[in-house]
Amino acid sequence: MLTLASKLKREEGMRGGRTLAGSNDAAHRVSIRDRLLIKEVAELDANLPNTCKVTFPDENKLCHFQLAISPDEGYYLGGKFQFEIEVPEAYNMVPPKVKCLTRIWHPNIAETGEICLSLLREHSIDGTGWAPTRTLQDVVWGLNSLFTDLLNFDDPLNIDAAEHHLRDKEDFRNKVQDFIKNYAR
Repeated sequence: MLTLASKLKREEGMRGGRTLAGSNDAAHRVSIRDRLLIKEVAELDANLPNTCKVTFPDENKLCHFQLAISPDEGYYLGGKFQFEIEVPEAYNMVPPKVKCLTRIWHPNIAETGEICLSLLREHSIDGTGWAPTRTLQDVVWGLNSLFTDLLNFDDPLNIDAAEHHLRDKEDFRNKVQDFIKNYAR
């Protein structure tokens, strides 16, 4: 991530010495998304919850990263859950695309990795969906909260998991722990 910021500064410095005729080189333009990401990734690094870790497979691509969440309380204690986050070119007008890579038994995360989190919705009736004022930090804190205070059994994506919890909380806990043992270590 620092290498991208350094690269952007170098390119800006090179452009500063050009004439107007030479400054329209499209290969050297930096997108608004990339400029936002430099700032937001620095803020995210400074304010990351202690249960989260962010990794960049390619430090020159801030638009694609992974998030590992290791809850320190609740049903999911002892698990390590991997998420893939892709920031589209139209960011911050549209939310990042997020997928859970770890198989999980969760009312708000499908076993196929789709996530039900209102701030990831582009359009939301209740006004809690994505807005251009939201940041990657909001996304990470929201995903982290899916394991504690945003765990929602009343509006589930995985209906079977929610109904399982309503029928038998202890058996639900056991199934969550089985999933952790088999997929989230």
